[in-house]
Amino acid sequence: MFYRDERLALFIDGANLHATGKALGFDIDYKLLRQEFLRRGRLIRAYYYTALLDGDEYSPIRPLVDWLQYNGFAMRTKPAREFTDAQGRRKIKGNMDVELTVDALDLADRIDHAVLFSGDGDFRALAEALQRRGVRVSVVSSIRSTPPMIADELRRQADNFIELEELREVIGRAPRQNGAAAANEE
Repeated sequence: MFYRDERLALFIDGANLHATGKALGFDIDYKLLRQEFLRRGRLIRAYYYTALLDGDEYSPIRPLVDWLQYNGFAMRTKPAREFTDAQGRRKIKGNMDVELTVDALDLADRIDHAVLFSGDGDFRALAEALQRRGVRVSVVSSIRSTPPMIADELRRQADNFIELEELREVIGRAPRQNGAAAANEE
């Protein structure tokens, strides 16, 4: 699936990857993830996308964001919006699809292989656009989780599908019991 001399870029949909790992019962060790893809090719860039709540004194994701930024990841963040739904429940919205898509298309002429860590079907059009530019697209998500975390249309569009469960031994670690965020986890 990978060639040592190809130029790689990682595009990590933080919320989606976190949810997929959680559904499979493990946390992602981002240091190991980056090392794994450094071994697989010439890693040009590793992007991580997440929304952050503004105004919170402490955000549980802040230590992860800081750690990633100091350890070779290009961070893309934006303020999340908080609202109350019709049932009175507090909801948080912070979609990063546009930012991820723009970065991927901007980088397309300088990479051979894009690795997308997301199962969001909205990225099918991005995968197709990258492929038209000669970029191979691998998607990392899960069909083994309940429910499956990847949209069928994205899996079919990708050149390669990588089951996240199969990377558990390489990039995973046991989940934290207390739920506290720390460096290397979301």
